[in-house]
Amino acid sequence: MAKVVTFGEIMLRLAPPGYERFVQADSFTAVYGGGEANVAVSLSNYGIPAGFVTKVPDNAIGQAAVNSLRRYGVDTRYIARGGQRLGIYYAEKGASQRPSKVIYDRKYSAISEAGKQDFDWEKIFFGAEWFHVTGITPALGDGIADITVDAVSTAKRLGLTVSCDLNYRKNLWTSEKAGKVMRNIVDYVDICIANEEDAEKVFGIKADKTDITAGQLDHEGYKTVAAELMKRFSFSKVAITLRGSISASDNNWAAMLYNGNEFMFSRNYAVHIVDRVGGGDSFGAGLIYGLLNHYSDKEALEFAVAASCLKHSIEGDVNHVTVDEVRTLMGGDGSGRVQR
Repeated sequence: MAKVVTFGEIMLRLAPPGYERFVQADSFTAVYGGGEANVAVSLSNYGIPAGFVTKVPDNAIGQAAVNSLRRYGVDTRYIARGGQRLGIYYAEKGASQRPSKVIYDRKYSAISEAGKQDFDWEKIFFGAEWFHVTGITPALGDGIADITVDAVSTAKRLGLTVSCDLNYRKNLWTSEKAGKVMRNIVDYVDICIANEEDAEKVFGIKADKTDITAGQLDHEGYKTVAAELMKRFSFSKVAITLRGSISASDNNWAAMLYNGNEFMFSRNYAVHIVDRVGGGDSFGAGLIYGLLNHYSDKEALEFAVAASCLKHSIEGDVNHVTVDEVRTLMGGDGSGRVQR
């Protein structure tokens, strides 16, 4: 069985070519992706056995989504079949001062209407060491939120390490609902991953002296956020990605990790963005990879940030990079010179 299991929704992503707006587009590029699926693909690319669990419709579109995972070696044996449709999201890439936009069309998707009978978690977790979820999946409905609680509680009982990316999505639920539901999930979580907004929107924990709109991030404020998260929920580690948004095209990208004893901050990367979707997922996958391979906390953090830095240069949801490429950037070679 897979060493790492992830659980969530895989969707069809439709995007206008290049930087066209929705209203301009005469065609859309189609790829498949989703937060937890992206993590599974990254880990598989790094040589970690990874499985993805979801439910897709029993038709050709559902099969195409499954095939998109299989091509990277992701274990898909526990994907359930049935339901009405595959969720869709439309992605319009921003540039300069024009932000990117996402429109969801995922109501009545197969995974959102899944039942507990669709997943035998003890069987799914046999032989696994790690389970990863995000706050996106339980936002899809009360039923799938209950399934997520079943999954994390079973994983914890069986001795797996459980990680969760809070991944707050305002288009899916309110802060009040997110806080109520996620409290039932994070009780079983060992490693919490968040961005500059998640802790505030989900749990009301705000970083002082920080203005994300202006791209101003204060390190001391994030230390307080990480410490409060750990105090409330007894995580073993808290990782927070730090995105300084200069524009839709250019960001500063870094992260911090708190292990209860030490606050660690990564190197900062000045990123010119090709596609930022999946940036947080690539960070989570990099952190999982580093910790599974017994990197020091600081080295795992640096690997995760370098991996997600590279993802911003790649079209689509998935991070198509190798361990060697990530470690080269970690070593300081970010020149982008042609490799011959």
